[in-house]
Amino acid sequence: MRVLITRPEREATTLATALAERGHVPVIAPLFRLDILHPSADFAADLAACQAILLSSANGARALAEASEQRGKPILAVGDTTAATAEGLGFVSVASAAGDGLALAELVRTRLDPKAGPLLHVSGVAIALDFATALAPDGFDVRRVALYDAREETALPDSARAAIAARALDAAMFFSPRASELFARLVQEAGLAACLSNVTAIAISPAALQPLSVLPFKATVAAARPTRQSVLDEIDRLPLDPIGDAPKAAPGAAVEGPSIMSDTPSSPEPTAPPASPAAPPRPVQVRRGLGVVGAFFTGLVASCLVLAGALISLPYWPAEIRALWQGQGSASMTPAPALDLQQVRQDAAAVANASVEAAKREISVRLDDLEKRVRAASAAAAERPSGAASAGPDPAIAELRSKVEALEGRAATPGAATPAPAPAPATPSPEQEKELATLRLELATMRNTVQTIDQTVAVQRDQTKLLAEAVDKARGEASARDAGEQKAMSAARASALIGIAARLSAAVESGLPFATDLALLTPLAQGDAKLTGSATALQAYAQNGVASRATLVAEFPAVAKAALADDLADDSFGERLLGKVRGLVSLRRVGNDVEGDGTEARLARAEAALEAGDLAKAVALVKTLPPQTARATAGWLSRAEANLAAKQAADQISSQAVTLLGSAR
Repeated sequence: MRVLITRPEREATTLATALAERGHVPVIAPLFRLDILHPSADFAADLAACQAILLSSANGARALAEASEQRGKPILAVGDTTAATAEGLGFVSVASAAGDGLALAELVRTRLDPKAGPLLHVSGVAIALDFATALAPDGFDVRRVALYDAREETALPDSARAAIAARALDAAMFFSPRASELFARLVQEAGLAACLSNVTAIAISPAALQPLSVLPFKATVAAARPTRQSVLDEIDRLPLDPIGDAPKAAPGAAVEGPSIMSDTPSSPEPTAPPASPAAPPRPVQVRRGLGVVGAFFTGLVASCLVLAGALISLPYWPAEIRALWQGQGSASMTPAPALDLQQVRQDAAAVANASVEAAKREISVRLDDLEKRVRAASAAAAERPSGAASAGPDPAIAELRSKVEALEGRAATPGAATPAPAPAPATPSPEQEKELATLRLELATMRNTVQTIDQTVAVQRDQTKLLAEAVDKARGEASARDAGEQKAMSAARASALIGIAARLSAAVESGLPFATDLALLTPLAQGDAKLTGSATALQAYAQNGVASRATLVAEFPAVAKAALADDLADDSFGERLLGKVRGLVSLRRVGNDVEGDGTEARLARAEAALEAGDLAKAVALVKTLPPQTARATAGWLSRAEANLAAKQAADQISSQAVTLLGSAR
């Protein structure tokens, strides 16, 4: 079953691993791009003063670990996944609410004292529940700090677009109302809504399911509990329950609180009480199998039973097999030769031809013997003393001789000149009559034998034809099986390439090294010139990574200030001094609407392009600056061009993977 994952890249990778372990094929298509933000100036003071930290997502745990080295503060996490992430990052005191935001608020009321100090809520820019408002009636002082931003993609990812267009998906997972709403909007903008008729949508909660009602899914399912494990359980349940019978969530369905592992806003008010569900949730049926210990003991018992049966039936085995069992046979068995269909066909034809030739030789021998006996009978009749009136040959012998000659394919030859016919033919003797009867019987037998041989040859020809048809059928089945295996291998390779491309793009965006991810691409790129070229382009930046887009945006004001100062200075001492002063303190116009074509105007337009996310345009504008600004802009240009080259190579890998996935279908 192919499952679409819309989570950000890190969570998507973890989910993909879990789905693969359950026998599903994940298709990663992140709808959000995570940017780690720098903490504000008062973050250190708030962290030191708080009594505990509230984490409403796993991304908040990662952002907190990057913003501070402190790991001793108590952590209250919204769910088990967030708690496990925090513990993996080194936080020593972690408690899980095992639910949604409302469950986390209830955990705060139960475990913490408002008088012990304020709380610090680490979140993203967009949140689903404001804990300051929710906990204010209980006397808690909650201070929120945004350490990351989940920015929405402006278009449907290529992997999702290709998989939806090819109708290659069976299910799609959604973990927040914001993700569902964004997915619905991007699919409608791409014109692919009709391609979702065979896809089942599985959401973490009814709130996350509600925005998907505008799409024509085959079925929509909300998890019984707002946890990732519950969503995975719904995926496992799909083959057991008919998907087409799953009811689609109504627009006015009951909406629960915000889902786990998500800071995205939901449509309902967080403090509104949830409506009672129309029907109790279906029980989760987790297929866990026997387990390692159970499988081991089951295999051990089965092996003992098989061994006991073999020992009991040993006296009835053939002598050769018993010798092998007792160690007296050959130590090595000759491997059975592979079946050569062409050789079988040739052998069958050779056997048929040999049978025909043997039958022909037997007929020839018997005909020769018959000819000799006929000639001997004719000679005996000629030597018999005849009466005065019987000088001519015996008519019966002449007739028999002519028949034998016709059987041999020779033309009848006229007899020698004979005297005038006798008035009456001589009567054959009893011995001659007996010999003639025997010859006639043998001739009839030979005719029957020839007919039997003709029938045997016809049957062998039919068998040869059937054998040839069986050989052709076997070849066709082998070709079809090879084609199916090739398609399966191509689909698996394309899915792996899509995952690697997503990881490479995330590493480029965050400025992290990606040598490990690039090494995974090497075996998949063998024999593909495009993938090899993209991997070669990324190799130069793999060890240290490239500067992230956020870093380039943050560095640009200082670069622009230095470039503007170099542009205004000339070779005079006064101007050089003025240029240095301008490099320290200067006023520079910014914005996309700065008029003119001077250095200041180009720098302003380049900075506006950076703010809009168009790094390529900013690089092109910086390259048009006067030569005297090269010293100030060279370093920034080099880092920006490296970012563009790495991003382009990662996008090419993703595009090639999508093409391979489409061809595999």
